[in-house]
Amino acid sequence: MEKFPEGKYLATVKIGPKGQIVILKEVRDMFSLQSGDAILLMADKNQGIALQPFSYAESFWNAVKQVKDEEK
Repeated sequence: MEKFPEGKYLATVKIGPKGQIVILKEVRDMFSLQSGDAILLMADKNQGIALQPFSYAESFWNAVKQVKDEEK
């Protein structure tokens, strides 16, 4: 398998009988994900599915809230 550039990873995963997928070790390590961590699932019928560590989204939402509060 060809090595990807730093910070990039591509793999195929299978959906298990309970609808679960496995996040591969390389990706868990890349994002410092641990068992029990929250992951945000975003889905758009036209653009697909994306997974994001919840902490990333939480930081984004907090920044948006701060800007909105400053506009008041």
